[in-house]
Amino acid sequence: MSRVSVPPKLVVGDRVAVVSPASPPDADAVERGMATLRRWGLRPELGQHALDRRGYLAGSDADRLADLDRAWRDPGIRAVFATRGGKGSYRIADRIDVEACRRDPKPLVGFSDITVLHLKLARDVRDAGATGVHGPMVAWDEDVVGADAIERLRRAVMTDAPVVVPVDPAEPTAALTRGGPVSGTLVGGNQDAIAIAAGWALPSLDGAILLLEAYNLRLGHIDRQLTMLRNAGHLDGLAAVAVGRYTRCGPEGSEPSEWSHLDVLTEHLDRWGVPVLGGLPIGHGPDPHTVPLGTAVAIDPREGTLVADPAVR
Repeated sequence: MSRVSVPPKLVVGDRVAVVSPASPPDADAVERGMATLRRWGLRPELGQHALDRRGYLAGSDADRLADLDRAWRDPGIRAVFATRGGKGSYRIADRIDVEACRRDPKPLVGFSDITVLHLKLARDVRDAGATGVHGPMVAWDEDVVGADAIERLRRAVMTDAPVVVPVDPAEPTAALTRGGPVSGTLVGGNQDAIAIAAGWALPSLDGAILLLEAYNLRLGHIDRQLTMLRNAGHLDGLAAVAVGRYTRCGPEGSEPSEWSHLDVLTEHLDRWGVPVLGGLPIGHGPDPHTVPLGTAVAIDPREGTLVADPAVR
């Protein structure tokens, strides 16, 4: 796999920003997560507005954006950790300080709604070495995100070892696997966020491996979003698809109960005609694996592995 320019790995003593670009987190959970970062030897700094609340948002758009840009602009901050996803990153992604990101790329850690920020950086800052880290957020639920998942996140940001994610045959999306080995740049994350980013923050997927995971989508939502992405040409040149978890995704009352999200996904993947590696324990669910975004990956549907170049050097 080709090696792209990536930011330096985190080392003991590094300052890292903890911000809330989307929905408000639980303050106690944030403190527990920051305590873990301190045990790694890092010096986490909570954004001024990270615990604000404004409806379903962690404060106003201007304040959430200010915390994020302050982290990008501070040369002493070496990584940015989101507290949680939810809703709201899409409201500020178009206004992030792209030039500050280009001057001093640093990894952004998060997933779910944070995917919109990952996509925006992939589109506008990738050539400067910006990378994303699709992994647990600081306000993680320790009953769901256990010690193994937290250690995988630590290795992803504090070592330069390749990241290997094995398929879990028990994951329902494992049934979607087909085709042979493919290499490319990993782009994507949460399906809902990818659809929201289409037309303004979604980078080209030509030659890319698209990562898909979802939470709480109905069959019609999955179908409409994937149809839009295909018909709008966003999937042109796509090399392959890596499928994580589709958690709490299923039919609503008006949809056929004998259908599942796997049926809808299968129809679309059949049309796309590219290799698929399903069954990845990535996304919403217990002990999620961390995976770099924006670096080269190799998927092998026959061996059941995804191997990614590190997000840091």
